[in-house]
Amino acid sequence: MKSLQELEAIRKRTLEGIQLRKEHDGTRVVVGMATCGIAAGARPVLAAFMDEVSTRSLQGVTVSQTGCIGVCRLEPIVEIYKPGMDKVTYVKVTPDMVGKIVTEHIVNDRVVEEYTIGYYESNRK
Repeated sequence: MKSLQELEAIRKRTLEGIQLRKEHDGTRVVVGMATCGIAAGARPVLAAFMDEVSTRSLQGVTVSQTGCIGVCRLEPIVEIYKPGMDKVTYVKVTPDMVGKIVTEHIVNDRVVEEYTIGYYESNRK
């Protein structure tokens, strides 16, 4: 049996995780979590975004999931919506890429071009 303090700590962590996924104004990070995304590794990418946003205590940033984004061969796909900026679609995202995306795009408003769908498609051979 857990102590009341342990149960309260678990409750608090769970509520904080839920808060990260609630819709509100601000920056939205949307991870494609259809079958193709999950098979390509989207689950650890979603977890990495949630951990990074939580660790940095970023305010106004929502991390959520969606179904199929429509380009299965480029999964895991992450779309970022920032007020006043065009939507950016990152493709073939890995957990190792998340820190750079958060630092450059979410915090400093600089798109990480080499991770975007446009860059990927224009450099395919």
